[in-house]
Amino acid sequence: MNASSPPDWQPVLEGRLVRLRPLRADDFEALHAAAADPAIWALHPEPTRWQREVFQRFFDSGLACGGALVAHDAATGAVIGSSRYYQWDEPARHVTVGYTFLARSHWGGAVNAEMKRLMLDHAFRWARTVWFEVGVANWRSRRAMEKIGGRLDGEMPPPPGATQATSVRFRIDAPAAS
Repeated sequence: MNASSPPDWQPVLEGRLVRLRPLRADDFEALHAAAADPAIWALHPEPTRWQREVFQRFFDSGLACGGALVAHDAATGAVIGSSRYYQWDEPARHVTVGYTFLARSHWGGAVNAEMKRLMLDHAFRWARTVWFEVGVANWRSRRAMEKIGGRLDGEMPPPPGATQATSVRFRIDAPAAS
């Protein structure tokens, strides 16, 4: 952990399968094309995110958060999804990773695990704990979190006006220094 330097929540991270880089305003069309499949969002708390106007709000919030990354297929360079760091709590040394999606062409393989591993390794330069928020009914993402070592830590409080939680929270702690 390098707590003395300020965190960089928009790094370039490169793996064998995926490359992550800071989200830019000119990424909208390519990222929306990757997200425009309704099946991607079927288990998501916001199942209409594939629609252009709904996706525009998602995209704009990513640009505004200062931690959004666009994912490229490392072999082809194609835009295949995104993720973001947010809610950095410096005193507690916690950060949240979420808003992650991948095009269905990249489901079921090692891309998501590699993307999360790259983001975790980077986050642990500053953070002690990385939180992940997952839709309560998104069983595919919940299983993926368990596969990478995430521990279920309960439901998130319901959003304003909602009667029940729409998300659960997983945590992964930094490896112990050896």
